[in-house]
Amino acid sequence: MALAFDEYGRPFIILKEQEQKTRLSGLEAQKANISAGRAVSRILRTSLGPKGMDKMLQSPDGDVTITNDGATILEQMDVDNQIAKLMVELSRSQDYEIGDGTTGVVVMAGALLEQAERLLERGIHPIRIAEGYEMASRIAVEHLERIAQKFDFGPTNIEPLVQTCMTTLSSKIVNRCKRALAEISVKAVLSVADLERKDVNLDLIKVEGKVGGKLEDTELIYGITVDKDMSHPQMPKQIEDAKIAILTCPFEPPKPKTKHKVDIDTVEKFQTLRQQEQKYFNDMVQKCKDVGASLVICQWGFDDEANHLLMHQNLPAVRWVGGVELELIAIATGGRIVPRFQELTPEKLGRAGLVREKSFGTTKDKMLYIEHCANSRAVTIFIRGGNKMMIEETKRSIHDALCVARNLIRNNFIVYGGGAAEISCSIAVEAAADKYPGVEQYAIRAFMDALDAVPVALAENSGLQPIETLSAVKSQQIKENNPHFGIDCNDVGTNDMCEQNVFETLIGKQQQILLATQVVKMILKIDDVISPSDY
Repeated sequence: MALAFDEYGRPFIILKEQEQKTRLSGLEAQKANISAGRAVSRILRTSLGPKGMDKMLQSPDGDVTITNDGATILEQMDVDNQIAKLMVELSRSQDYEIGDGTTGVVVMAGALLEQAERLLERGIHPIRIAEGYEMASRIAVEHLERIAQKFDFGPTNIEPLVQTCMTTLSSKIVNRCKRALAEISVKAVLSVADLERKDVNLDLIKVEGKVGGKLEDTELIYGITVDKDMSHPQMPKQIEDAKIAILTCPFEPPKPKTKHKVDIDTVEKFQTLRQQEQKYFNDMVQKCKDVGASLVICQWGFDDEANHLLMHQNLPAVRWVGGVELELIAIATGGRIVPRFQELTPEKLGRAGLVREKSFGTTKDKMLYIEHCANSRAVTIFIRGGNKMMIEETKRSIHDALCVARNLIRNNFIVYGGGAAEISCSIAVEAAADKYPGVEQYAIRAFMDALDAVPVALAENSGLQPIETLSAVKSQQIKENNPHFGIDCNDVGTNDMCEQNVFETLIGKQQQILLATQVVKMILKIDDVISPSDY
């Protein structure tokens, strides 16, 4: 009860409407927060690694998502608890910054919270635990830099990039085609990458999907695909050496912006109006022909008369193309977007080696491919799959692979996956713990146990004996002083991740440890939760 008394003994209220609020404080609050964080982490724990399970999420309007991407699962879950929301944001920030490792970061945070709970029960102050975690995370991040290896790659030698992308894709539903998809992702990233500045603009890679075909039919197009077809069925379906006019003005006579009314009371006036309209259309089509355009791509529609005229003048056209697609077409073909017919000049035309219309299956679905462009820095990854959910999940997997390839171009250091990096860090943290006097030593040891949670979860999900496997790998690493040994999830017969080609990016791993530690520190520092009660 938040009551206080003044010097005359009269009570006064501190908290307004206190009976409508619930309050947890001290150890109770910390335990409630920790259990909320651990609950979220437990959901994702089973979807870690190559043998991880998928989750099926149904939205309120009946849409179903099947995925094992940590960020997507947490995004779609309607989380109510504030601490659980922190975990959702943790995985989202890992997704924004790195693009991969979203499940691992939440599992790591959950393990840190679990260890912290044990220390709190032993009476250690939360701030001391937080400080110990901070020290341990610094040790782990520095150790990662020491065991990291530099990967040299070039436009001709892309194998290192492909191997790292395959590690990312092996934990997804698409792992049977991981080699092909990894190659597509790497080629896409390299074609838009600026290797001198070590920068990649992922906006130039468009990921499109169409239901039908099989996953193996997924292809990389050095150009743009537009989900439209020619505006008239008799227009040519293939144009070579196309000169493209990209228009954002409608193919119809101009209309006044203000309210207007046209009075027509004689046949002659109607004839004049019609001729005038026809002249407009003729002028527009002629203007396009004069500058040398052989294909018109228009953001707006045009009526049948314009369509008929374009057909007669042998000028193929595409209508209702979206703004984003127009921009990508302009980037790819080196053209300019023209807002008014008066501004159309030959210099503003885009150029493409081949524009073709392709139809799929028996569904009469058609798409336009714009290939061999003047500036091939815009590419499209075109995904096929048996159903919509498969395509959506493949898009998410490809996004992860693209992000990994981008991170390697920015910073080409890698560490070994399969829990090898975590086990190596935990050995380093354990060795460093003895050097710290005071209570922090307990927290540093707890951090060491938490690092082991990732390899334990990997072993559990792969159907191995978790503790047995972990202790065997750990002793092997210490004995041979080799940080490449990890959990053999795929039952290949060797624990050496270097032989299995299981790699992860260094910055991704460091980010995971730092972000998880930050969030856990924040949760440990909360000792009072005041929330409105339920009624």
